[in-house]
Formats: sequence, C-alpha cells, structure tokens
Amino acid sequence: MQLYFSPMACSMASRIALYASGAEAEFVQVDPKTKQTADGRNFLLINPLGLVPVLCMDDGAVLTENAAVLQFIAARDPAAGLAPREPIRRARLHQWLSFIGTELHKAIYVPLLDKTAPEPVKAYARAKAGSRLSWVAAELERREFALDEFSIADAYLFTVLNWSAVTQVALDPWPRLIEYMRRMRAHPTVARALQEEKALYAQELTRHGDLNSAAAPALGLVAAQGAR
Repeated sequence: MQLYFSPMACSMASRIALYASGAEAEFVQVDPKTKQTADGRNFLLINPLGLVPVLCMDDGAVLTENAAVLQFIAARDPAAGLAPREPIRRARLHQWLSFIGTELHKAIYVPLLDKTAPEPVKAYARAKAGSRLSWVAAELERREFALDEFSIADAYLFTVLNWSAVTQVALDPWPRLIEYMRRMRAHPTVARALQEEKALYAQELTRHGDLNSAAAPALGLVAAQGAR
C-alpha cells in the first residue's frame, strides 16, 4: 500500500492508524502548494481534487476521503482493535468520524487555515467552535477516548484538534480537551507520527521560505528545524 500524505494535514490520522494497526505501507509526501509528490509526480493525476489522504492498494485500487481510508485500515487488521465490531458501537464510531469531519474539520478549522478565506467567514467559523468543542469535552468526561478504547476516531480527533495551535482556537475553556491532547501526544503511535510529520513540515516550510510563519513557532517547528 501507498499512503499519499502532506505533513501535519488530516492525513496524519491515517499514518497514526497504520502505525497502530502494524500494517506495512509506503508513505509518499505531497507538496500541498505544488501538488507534486516527493518523487516528482503530478498528484492531480492520482486525485484530481489534490486532497490527501489517498491510499493506493497493491492491486491498483485507489481510496480517498479520510473517514473511508481510516475505516479501511481498521477493517484490514481487525485484531488491532481500531474499530468496534458490535453494530451500535460501530455506529458510534461512524458518528464520531462524521462529526469530526463535518463539524470540526470542515466547519471550523478549514476556514481558519485558509489564507484566502474572508474575515467574516473566519468569524463565522470561530462562532461555531464553542458549541462543537463543548460537545467533545462533555463526551470525553465520560471516557478517556472517543469510544471505550483508542480507535481511528482518536487518530482523527487528535489530528484536527492539533490545528488549534495555528488557528488561535484556544482550548483553555475545556480542561478535558487539554488533558486529552496531552494523553494522545504520549500515545506511542501518535507520538511517533507527530514527531515524524513535524520534522517533515519544518522541511516543507523551509522549502517554501515560510519557516518564520505563525505556524512554525506555534507548533515548535523552529526549534525542531534547528536541531536537524
């Protein structure tokens, strides 16, 4: 398998899931600005939308969309326990993936990450953040993870909430979210993926002359680059 990804993008959730499942995969980096892969290919020929993640199977099948890729990874290695099997618990997983993808990823963080989005659009997204994050915090009061144990929902939720550092979405009003993020960063597969992608992202910023952008200090990437 090949996972096409961009550092620190939503595709990091798929990297986390692959590490947690123990599946073998080749990781192919995609430059989000040029839409070129690390080996010089035109990524638009693989996914015309230019979006990651994309999972390419050994038989040539191509799978897009984060929630679909995550569920495929979990289903491919069920022994890893990344997705529940009981119908109601599987439905809860789908609920989380849908919520993260629509109410957090697309509704809040994408407008705030988009440099071309008008300020009224960003203000609208910020206004939505409180109710959505309050719901997540309330759910996490009941358990340590999105479900009863670590799952692909946590891989996606951590990846999206991690963008708070560069979008000025303060998590301070929700101590449970801060604690959740702290525990996720200590999870072995999350820690591995985060360390690797931060280093790759620092290289990407350097390549485009953006290392001193607001994103770099917020993610601690200046120090990471200096150590390389």
